[in-house]
Amino acid sequence: MKQLKTAMLEIEQLMAPALDNAQMERLRAVLEHCLFDIDDSTYGAESLDNGAYLDTFLKAKRLEGCSERTIGYYQRTIDKMFAGVGKPANHITTEDLRSYLAGYQGSDRVAKTTVDNVRRVLSTFFSWLEDEDYILKSPVRRIKKIRTAQVVKETYTDEALEMMRDSCSNIRDLAIIDLLASTGIRVGELVHMNRSDIDFENRECIVFGKGSKERKVYFDARTKLHLSSYLASRADENPAMFVSLHAPHERLQISGVETMLRKLGQSISLGKVHPHKFRRTLATRAIDKGMPIEQVQVLLGHKKIDTTLQYAMVDQRNVKNSHRRFIA
Repeated sequence: MKQLKTAMLEIEQLMAPALDNAQMERLRAVLEHCLFDIDDSTYGAESLDNGAYLDTFLKAKRLEGCSERTIGYYQRTIDKMFAGVGKPANHITTEDLRSYLAGYQGSDRVAKTTVDNVRRVLSTFFSWLEDEDYILKSPVRRIKKIRTAQVVKETYTDEALEMMRDSCSNIRDLAIIDLLASTGIRVGELVHMNRSDIDFENRECIVFGKGSKERKVYFDARTKLHLSSYLASRADENPAMFVSLHAPHERLQISGVETMLRKLGQSISLGKVHPHKFRRTLATRAIDKGMPIEQVQVLLGHKKIDTTLQYAMVDQRNVKNSHRRFIA
């Protein structure tokens, strides 16, 4: 019996590269029927429907600490794929997904970056199904990353930052701009901060990043001054670091920060001002001034250093100067 099971496993491993999940299921059922006299009609009876697969996946991701925003994106993306492919998850093939992604890009005229984001979500989902033994192998495994044009994204100049500071109508908005500019924290991290997270003496604060991971970030003397002034101006008892300007002074939300910055940018003809651009600005300047990339990675709370490199743009003038110094 043990030898038969070993032989069966070896056959499956040898055939795996040539067969999709549905074919592998059928092969296993035939082998079990021929070798162990198991009725192949009962094989796979415990398979879930697509809704159950997705629900179980989302519960797992929620348990891992993914934000509700990320959970919602996963759900919409995978639901749309199920509707487009029209097959059970354990029967979806690589070609099904290639056709779906090609059609997704063509019909909606979306950017390649967006299509690759969809591919990454599907890869996460099917890899999870594989890890949990719902499928034998992920059909996304052979779908490569979609190449996209490397667009150089702008950062804020010193003049732009000063214009924003000068145009703030209240101390709260000024403190927000200073904190974003000096720490490079995510807007979600900013709105979840509490007063107790700030250490004014050491000019540092605790933030909770993606996956509820805690890390320290640091701010400059100007930010310390404006944060102190803002807190001193408040009469409410809300523990949140940033609250709405009017009663009942509830915790500021991401949409509130984004709206404030957008209006501020419009008022000074600076174009679209977005909180994430402060983060990119900090990363670029830190690397440009010689901070080791590994330290920038820790500062920004990135799991992979490749992510940090995507945020940072090295000043081309400094590249030219370094070439003259070290090579020419």
